[in-house]
Amino acid sequence: MIDIHSTQEFLDALMQAGERLVIVEFYGTWCGSCRALFPKLCRTAQEHPDILFLKINFDENKPMCKRLNVRVLPYFHFYRGADGQLECFSCSLAKFQKIKEAIATHNTARCSIGPPAGIGDLNLLENSNPQEKPAEASPR
Repeated sequence: MIDIHSTQEFLDALMQAGERLVIVEFYGTWCGSCRALFPKLCRTAQEHPDILFLKINFDENKPMCKRLNVRVLPYFHFYRGADGQLECFSCSLAKFQKIKEAIATHNTARCSIGPPAGIGDLNLLENSNPQEKPAEASPR
């Protein structure tokens, strides 16, 4: 898990993540639920090395947290590349299944199938008949 200390660090981490799933935990050192959840969250991060886990201390980053509508702790944001923010919610240790479900939903493999097979090989002008006339609009 990467500890984020400023808005700029947060934005840089999101940009550098590319299309990877990013899970951001907003926490407080004084928050009992945050402390209880942390070991399980660390295990989850180890189980999913393809996911970027960030943590942001609410007290150190209050202006940013307020702009991101973080009002209760622990709070989670899920981001992914061009899709931006996918989901956000509060979650305690008792409801950790919610995080697992969000990971299952958002950490899916992505692929690009590219253009349909053969389209790149076609030259539509190559076999055109020079005597063909362009279609004209029919009179009404």
